[in-house]
Amino acid sequence: MKTTEFMQEALIEAQEAFKNNEVPVGCVIVHQGNIIARAHNNKERDQHTCSHAEILAITKANKALNSWRLEDCTLVVTLEPCMMCAGAIQQARIPYVVYGAQDKKFGAYGGCFDSTLIKGFNHYPNVSSGVLEKESVSLLKILF
Repeated sequence: MKTTEFMQEALIEAQEAFKNNEVPVGCVIVHQGNIIARAHNNKERDQHTCSHAEILAITKANKALNSWRLEDCTLVVTLEPCMMCAGAIQQARIPYVVYGAQDKKFGAYGGCFDSTLIKGFNHYPNVSSGVLEKESVSLLKILF
């Protein structure tokens, strides 16, 4: 699968979030060319601050690989990760992050600030943005 195909899968997750009256953000984690985890926002359902798509997908990927390290994975998400999710991505040692829409209010990879420019961390993911951006933005615009 190509990056755009993985983003299509993340968009399917975002649509599920939208159907459940959640902020429509979806995420998949890819390992060796296969999706090993998928999730969407569930903050309203769970009433839990940390129920972001990325955090939920990372937890599933940890279980799938039986490891807290996700060093051979790519995280694909429809909206730029926030500070909390960027921290989890760093902690999991995820080397590649791909996102669709920029988040100017909370984005931690350039939207609000860029965590990859903060010196001193032991891990920095390679970040790509704008993949199927219009599709990601359109779901968010419907809600907001």
